[in-house]
Amino acid sequence: MKREYGKKLLIIIPAYNEAENIERVVDDLIENYPQYDYLVINDGSKDKTADICERRGYRFIDMPINVGLADGVQTGMMYAHRHGYEYALQFDGDGQHDPKYIEKMLARMEHCDICIGSRFVDEKKPRSLRMLGSNIIGFTIRLTTGKRINDPTSGMRMFSRAAIRVMAKQVDYGPEPDTVAHLIRSGAVVEEVQVEMRERIAGESYLNFSRSIKYMLHMCFSIMFIQWCRPKLKLKRRVNL
Repeated sequence: MKREYGKKLLIIIPAYNEAENIERVVDDLIENYPQYDYLVINDGSKDKTADICERRGYRFIDMPINVGLADGVQTGMMYAHRHGYEYALQFDGDGQHDPKYIEKMLARMEHCDICIGSRFVDEKKPRSLRMLGSNIIGFTIRLTTGKRINDPTSGMRMFSRAAIRVMAKQVDYGPEPDTVAHLIRSGAVVEEVQVEMRERIAGESYLNFSRSIKYMLHMCFSIMFIQWCRPKLKLKRRVNL
């Protein structure tokens, strides 16, 4: 029998100054993927993102100040945990993530705790400074966990109920590569599925060149040192829940 996922998935959409994109992203989900719930986290946007969400009647949480991507998504994880969702998907508000891959990721979740929508399972990484940073982060994850992740910086990540519970209850457990590395060390099973990312149509990415370098250094330091100071968690595998 084919499993019905129904309302068991929450799509968490962090949005900071995405007034030019948020309607396209949410309307696509509402019109073409109504079987999934969604929640916009307006992260203290200075533009009209909150006004649009309110006017259009979207389901959203309006953060009074900008708390950053990690804390914004963690707020969504708290919501998912409180309302009993079985899965949660981190889904960018800029339109780069394609929801047609959600079903494929859900199917893979039968065998893992975290599924990453990866650009580089079957495709080779282009040679660029940004991809160099991704390679370095991937190397540190493999060095400390033994697990190879082809696209560690992908922002399209799906989490099981066990992972949701951890991220909702633990302080400073954002959906970033260092947290993923720590969860692997705690017994989490991580898999990747091949996806294609869309080009951003409007707005500007928060990660410019200097911020990308800073992000890469922070992630590598956290994976190599900070995460080792954290105690291992008792994370039950999804298939055993």
